[in-house]
Amino acid sequence: MKKLILGNAAVARGLYEAGCAVASSYPGTPSTEITEEAAKFPEIYCEWAPNEKVAMETAFGASLAGRRAFCAMKHVGLNVAADPLFTMSYTGVNAGLVIAVADDPAMHSSQNEQDSRHYARAAKLPMLEPSDSAEALRFTKLAYQLSEEFDTPVLLKMCTRVAHSQSVAELADRQEPEARPYTKNPPKYVMAPANALRRHPVVEQRLLDLAAWAETADLNRVEEGSSRSLGIVASSTCYQYVKEACGDRFPVLKLGMVWPLPERKIRDFAAGVDQLVVVEEGDPFLEGCCRGLGLDVRGKELFPLTGELSQNRIAEKLGLPVPASVKLEEELPNRPPVMCAGCPHRGLFYTLHKLGCTVLGDIGCYTLGAMPPLSAMDMTLCMGASISGLHGFNKALGREAQVKTVAVIGDSTFVHSGMTGLANAAYNQSNSTVIVVDNSITGMTGHQQNPTTGFSLRGEPAGKIDLEALCRAMGVNRVRVVDPYDLKACEAAVKEELAAEELSVIISRRPCALLKYVPRKPALKVDPDKCRGCKACMKIGCPAISMERGKARVDATQCVGCGVCGQLCGFGALEAGKEAE
Repeated sequence: MKKLILGNAAVARGLYEAGCAVASSYPGTPSTEITEEAAKFPEIYCEWAPNEKVAMETAFGASLAGRRAFCAMKHVGLNVAADPLFTMSYTGVNAGLVIAVADDPAMHSSQNEQDSRHYARAAKLPMLEPSDSAEALRFTKLAYQLSEEFDTPVLLKMCTRVAHSQSVAELADRQEPEARPYTKNPPKYVMAPANALRRHPVVEQRLLDLAAWAETADLNRVEEGSSRSLGIVASSTCYQYVKEACGDRFPVLKLGMVWPLPERKIRDFAAGVDQLVVVEEGDPFLEGCCRGLGLDVRGKELFPLTGELSQNRIAEKLGLPVPASVKLEEELPNRPPVMCAGCPHRGLFYTLHKLGCTVLGDIGCYTLGAMPPLSAMDMTLCMGASISGLHGFNKALGREAQVKTVAVIGDSTFVHSGMTGLANAAYNQSNSTVIVVDNSITGMTGHQQNPTTGFSLRGEPAGKIDLEALCRAMGVNRVRVVDPYDLKACEAAVKEELAAEELSVIISRRPCALLKYVPRKPALKVDPDKCRGCKACMKIGCPAISMERGKARVDATQCVGCGVCGQLCGFGALEAGKEAE
């Protein structure tokens, strides 16, 4: 049966058809939907892990037990999981193990542009890279075959455009492989130095064997063209762009396995064309490999290192006709990202801005606290860095910094990698104030559950971490909870904890306003007779509030009745709405 299917859903379907038994992941755009879609198949046990390292180790354990396993993450998540990844290359697997990593060229929802192909080369692991949904499904199934045939984890590289676009794929039935028995084998799985020394030559030979396999594999293919003046090497979305821009004008070497590379096939392809060009997003990975083979090749001298490519950009750089662009008659206004109306983080960030605090932030939807008019974040580095960074910041500057500097971290991010930072701060007696913004969900990636919510990926009851008890168990004596909708309480809490001469944690707790089970209050109304047009209510940057004819206006379709703006109005112009009768 053929079906129009999202790239991420196609990977999930591939997991199902290949007989995957266990999937453990951490949500990260653009990879999140893979595990969410896989959870729709009851045959696959699926879970959200606290972070990517734990997810990969869980998947490895399932593979060790003899069942096909999977984990997924975005590109920066692979940094977190790199520790087990490199050593899993040495141990190999028992049952098949596939690791999906989704890159984000142009940083649609990421803090950097990172090329995950380097991990495949550095860890000496095979990497497959699909260019559409059909290949996403097929390559996922192929990855399990390669994993078990060559005794290796296999990386499946997705990217935003493949993950979040739809194309037709051929669906098939699930093939349930027999579970592989677990056999005790310390020389293979216990990576003490003596055993690791013996496993390294195995890894090197495996890479040679995979390279030989890649030479004849149909996922690396040459598509002929009418002119041999130019030959193009491409993979993933760039292959699609090249075909749309060039048609059958030039021959194309389409690579589905981007590591290890079929060197003989590349040499033969280059020998048959007048000029060799590599079209790739990100780093000159394939281009560098071609240069390493002694080939004269063009690549990044034509195409940029940053952002995404497109059909028109490729056509332009290759000297082909570019269709005339169509412009809108009117310029559209900029629409900067903003926290949602009723976001529980808004009141806290307003307070921090009002108090002139230096705020070391973290990764999550609350990172939008850096945007005007709140402008209440000074640093965002990576998951968990807020607490560790605050500790170092305060140790460097002493009491001068401690009285005005805080860390802000979300509940999911705190469990991901903030706990160790807090443990370090407590152990090394940091005089710091940490604020955990607990919105009872993983908001940034689309409302996934996490270990603090009490529910599993499938919405079933699960273990729940008590943040207050956890912080106290780590040695934090001062732990308090505030409602971020109460501006006076927020201000009092921040002032008191900054004044304290010991480590403290403030938990700013209120559920995300977009959660379906969170009741909405009636929208606030503006009394035009009381409104002075002072714009004090605009200071919180709520998208439901605007100015119209010199008076504040509340958009009833967005307002959730949180009442934060009303606390800023000194004239009582913002009134609570009435329940519909």
